[in-house]
Amino acid sequence: MRKLCPFLLVALSLAACQKAEEKKPAGPPPALITVTQAKAGAMEVVEETLGTLEAVLDPKLGAEVAGKVVQVLAGSGKAVRKGELLALIDATDFALQNRADEAERKRAEALLAQQERVVERQRELAQKGFISQNAADDARAQRDALREQLAASRARSDLSRRSQGKARVVAPFDGTVETTIASAGDYVKVGDPLFQFVSSRKLRAHLPFPESAAPRLKKGQPVVLGSPLLPGLEIRAAVSDIKAGVTEAGRALDVIVDIEGQDGLRPGGTVNASVVVARREDAVLVPEQSVVLRPAGKVVYVVAEGKALQHVVEAGARRAGMVEILKGLPAGATVALDGAGFLAHNAAVVVKEPGKATAPGADGKSQSPQHGAAAQAPAQADAKK
Repeated sequence: MRKLCPFLLVALSLAACQKAEEKKPAGPPPALITVTQAKAGAMEVVEETLGTLEAVLDPKLGAEVAGKVVQVLAGSGKAVRKGELLALIDATDFALQNRADEAERKRAEALLAQQERVVERQRELAQKGFISQNAADDARAQRDALREQLAASRARSDLSRRSQGKARVVAPFDGTVETTIASAGDYVKVGDPLFQFVSSRKLRAHLPFPESAAPRLKKGQPVVLGSPLLPGLEIRAAVSDIKAGVTEAGRALDVIVDIEGQDGLRPGGTVNASVVVARREDAVLVPEQSVVLRPAGKVVYVVAEGKALQHVVEAGARRAGMVEILKGLPAGATVALDGAGFLAHNAAVVVKEPGKATAPGADGKSQSPQHGAAAQAPAQADAKK
């Protein structure tokens, strides 16, 4: 009887192991995923490129009068306001000339006033017959000549005063001094450049596109611009012009977009541009992470009755994290979102409810602290060894 006991114990152990194996589920555990709906909405079809900015207002400020530069008040890189003083040219000669012209003007005014009185007396004498009419006419002619002399004197005075004002070089509009060309002590002639001036208030974006895009690009199409200097900001504009030729350097079309009143952009900088060439109102849209690549092509997993069913799709335009599905998926279908990249066709799934935290595990049940401590114990023992 004692000899049979060990055999009985072995038989009971084998039976218990078989029952435990029968309780184990067949196949891999369900995958924990989140889902979303394939929505019908508007999708803009765009042509994207990287463009450059140039300033539309970038004149060279030249000297309007000849003279010696006595002071330069604006250096390179200085931001200035309209009318702000940039440099001074010696205006001593213009001031002296203006004083002489003013004196000549006053002299002409005095002579004219005297001649007006003479004309009045000559008229009265001619009416009484004391002098001939020719004498009165001569007096009026001299008066008219003095009037013209006075007009010329006033014009010369205004001209010298204007030249005196031009000796003050001021900013023509709000902008930045890009380069200071003249220095104090330089003698400049009329037209000699003093400053290279630039304004960011009106910019022009040059967007290169390949020749193949020419049939899809037109004037007036909406353009969305983004800049590394303004992260997160979208600048809405329109295509102002398209140069007819193709540049020899890059064999690309030059699409021009004018931008006004946008603070933060700088001439010479870059912009990310998207020209909207078409708009589809009833497009089927899904998030980008729902579209995964498989040997069959691009697929989307539709979740139904706890299973993930593979749908081969044809993807279209991408915009703001959404992908347009041209074929293979109806609007309103429930598709896998997070975890879609780990699925296979007909795989079992568990949908995670929004806002509900779950611990790791295929069944979605949280683990107790004792289980966590027991799982860590072997790893700690191995570390000590």
